[in-house]
Amino acid sequence: MIRALIHAMEAPFRFLTRAIWEIQSYTFLSSRAIANLFSRPIYVREVIQQMDRIGVGSLTIILLTGFFTGAVLGIQSESALRRYGAVSITGQLVAITLVRELGPVLSALMLSGRIGSGIASELGSMVVSEQINAMRALGTDPIRRLVTPRMIATIMMLPLLTILCNAVGLGGGWIIARYKLLISTSQYWADAMNALQFSDIFGTLMKPLVFGFIISMTGCYVGLRTHGGTEGVGRSTTQAVVSSSILVITADFFLNNLIIYLSPYINP
Repeated sequence: MIRALIHAMEAPFRFLTRAIWEIQSYTFLSSRAIANLFSRPIYVREVIQQMDRIGVGSLTIILLTGFFTGAVLGIQSESALRRYGAVSITGQLVAITLVRELGPVLSALMLSGRIGSGIASELGSMVVSEQINAMRALGTDPIRRLVTPRMIATIMMLPLLTILCNAVGLGGGWIIARYKLLISTSQYWADAMNALQFSDIFGTLMKPLVFGFIISMTGCYVGLRTHGGTEGVGRSTTQAVVSSSILVITADFFLNNLIIYLSPYINP
């Protein structure tokens, strides 16, 4: 009985200790990746390759996500707005919802599923096949060669993908507003543009920077901790997607509060 009680008391302590160790390791890896930006060598070729893989390779899924999200917003807003005779402001609803929240978050979640898992599986495969140790033996820093280029590429490409997602989403909402709700094109776009404030533009550009950092560093961190052969690679891939998605949503909560707090100072 006493042993069971002691064991039950030790479980939270072990969990807390492991959580602190994980945070410390994640912070250490992130700080080293950032510090590599200010010293040479910088693997420009690797950065360009990752930008092509992340940006161009994710273009189709981001455009489809943005278009159908905007279209669904237009369709779903009709029933709610029609009760108050305000169907004409569909453009405002689509623009505010998409630019403020859904565009950055959905783009990050799509990239987390596609790129975060890819980074974790790629680095995990290199770990279990001893390629990381071989790089260290040859005098190459794996964090500088593998982690930093992926971090740079993700941070640079996610804001651009988010802008495209927002633009295509507004286009999807316009198609529904024009041909289903019979709202004129000029009214839709005028309402959409007038509804947006500078803080909305600031938020839709700032959020992807943070989300890109989270996705890339989580994928790299989980991938470099892979163990257990090919089965471990599968576990790391799943863990990278789940962890980065949760962190993105959590960061979105705090960023929204920060943007709301800064709005009086940002908006002219």
